[in-house]
Amino acid sequence: MTLLRDHDLATAFDHAAPRYDRLTAANPGYHADLRRSARRLGLPDGGAGLRVLDLGCGTGSSTRALLATAPRARITAVDASAGMLGRALAKSWPDTVRFLRLTAEEVAATAREEPYDAVFAAYLFRNVSDPDAVLTSVRALLRPGGRLAVHEYSLSGSPVHRALWNAVCRGVIIPAGTVTGDRALYRHLWRSVLDFDTAPAFAARLARAGFGGVRTLPVAGWQTGVVHTFLAGGGRPGAAAAR
Repeated sequence: MTLLRDHDLATAFDHAAPRYDRLTAANPGYHADLRRSARRLGLPDGGAGLRVLDLGCGTGSSTRALLATAPRARITAVDASAGMLGRALAKSWPDTVRFLRLTAEEVAATAREEPYDAVFAAYLFRNVSDPDAVLTSVRALLRPGGRLAVHEYSLSGSPVHRALWNAVCRGVIIPAGTVTGDRALYRHLWRSVLDFDTAPAFAARLARAGFGGVRTLPVAGWQTGVVHTFLAGGGRPGAAAAR
């Protein structure tokens, strides 16, 4: 199948937004894994005095994970889908959180204020047309020594994990999406993971984009080998990775 991109993908997310939180809540470990990846950024002092970008925030689950681990940070959360942002904005947030409708490619404009101390991108890079260009923009958004955490469906490269992903999609994810009327989006999810970088390949992509100290960490539970946290330092070549 042809993957959804740009406007078509945003439209599919708009359509799925009212049911999205209910479906993700049915995924064991979904929210705990997001919090674990956010915590792996290692932001000190609860994020006091730091600016953090949540790139591809969706309905705000990743934003909530950042708040749980860095409650004193100023968080800018962006997404291209008006429907997903609408669901996020309907929730309660402190004044330190703001939401903007921007594509990943457009977000570089926010750096005019001041650079970010950290960027968190959950389930984003499979969905952009040019991940290398977005990584270049993200690196430009980070202050020297800033930190990046990518939480992504990126298979380990093992045939076992690829087979597991196929089985879960065919047996659970696509049928659930069909019931809710969002079959195209969840078929996109299935295929986008198969077509995306393996974890070693994405780590290499980060290094080629100029990020330093790249680390790849698995998540727990059934998603081990399917979802990974990628940690890196940005802002200058050789910047230290997050602890």
